[in-house]
Amino acid sequence: MPRYLSLVQIDEATMPAEGPSPELMQRMGELIEEVTKAGVMLDTAGLTPSAQGTRVHWQGGQISVTDGPFTESKEVVGGYAIMQCKDLAEAIEWTKKFLKVHEDHWTVTCEVREIAEG
Repeated sequence: MPRYLSLVQIDEATMPAEGPSPELMQRMGELIEEVTKAGVMLDTAGLTPSAQGTRVHWQGGQISVTDGPFTESKEVVGGYAIMQCKDLAEAIEWTKKFLKVHEDHWTVTCEVREIAEG
């Protein structure tokens, strides 16, 4: 069965300074339990804010290193999920469920892509 990466992109400007609400975390935990019991979830995690990240860039034979926050970025990678699904449509359905656990003030986009095997 193919594996899919759901790359979670968030607009940090819409994220509460105190982080996700306890209610959001509870809904997220319930969804993770559901998707794990369904045999779909292989791995998932959230990431620390971009202010704590570092970008390493290669261009023109040179490497540059930039510490966060990255002011030019509106959306940043906030987490990921690796799922094993029968097809892309199933991966998208699980991703929609993930997005719906968020409160309305969040701006979250998930890019779902099949993981290239072998």
